[in-house]
Amino acid sequence: MTRTELASYMGLARLLPRPNIRPLHEAAPATADVISFANQKGGVAKTTTTLNLGVALAEKGHRVLLVDLDPQGNLTMSQGLNPDTIERSMFDVLVHRMPIEQVIEHREVDIAVSSIDLAGADMALSSQIGRERALEKAFAPVKERYDFILIDTPPSLGLLTINAFVASDGVIVPVQTEYLSLRGLVQLENTLSMVRENLNPAVEIIGILPTMYDKRLTHSREAEEILRENFGGLVYNTRIRKTVRFAEAPVRGTSVLAYDPTGEAAELYRDLAKEVLNGKKSRKHA
Repeated sequence: MTRTELASYMGLARLLPRPNIRPLHEAAPATADVISFANQKGGVAKTTTTLNLGVALAEKGHRVLLVDLDPQGNLTMSQGLNPDTIERSMFDVLVHRMPIEQVIEHREVDIAVSSIDLAGADMALSSQIGRERALEKAFAPVKERYDFILIDTPPSLGLLTINAFVASDGVIVPVQTEYLSLRGLVQLENTLSMVRENLNPAVEIIGILPTMYDKRLTHSREAEEILRENFGGLVYNTRIRKTVRFAEAPVRGTSVLAYDPTGEAAELYRDLAKEVLNGKKSRKHA
């Protein structure tokens, strides 16, 4: 079976290739670009990417807010905070309409923290009017304070992730370079299509990030080739390779850029930050 036949079999052919990375929704100059990081498959470096891209953007002088929308709280833990002891979190923001400023902690960058309570957010929100727009409304008072708001979503396509899509200008999809991970792109795009039709017509996948890449493995190289054959310029040139540094940094409660600032892992996310910023710059001058 050729790579093209495999892509068709897996359903990737349903997603038309895009010649260029899709633009973020053009907002007022002083308003943050809101980007969700989503993939219903866990373990694809979604949290790692949210944190380290955010810190890389901050290194370049941008004001960044990270939002931990995952009940597991891995993003919160990655900044040295314990979700089990947090009294006010994004659960209170979404369900009780608490101002988001009250759950923002100041670490390497600002972070709106998570707690295990978020596991009950889908059920708690389900009976509320306008439940899909709770996050969008929460961002309104703080969007002018930041250049980027980056949202780490849970590994599912439930109401928390829907809230993230409704509030976002674009979605970046970290994809582990293996065949089964690629199949999840179809389901994610189907969910985004529903959101575009009913809630947020501007939201699109603006980039696909190959992660956990191992150039020594034929399987990993072929999976990346399938991505590029099907999505072209939508796939970032940066490939996040496997390294133990990504596991070590959260233990210290830091990003990999702070843990090993001159290492390869840190440079990869600096390269990704350049791609994100260059894509935004080229769209503004198009």
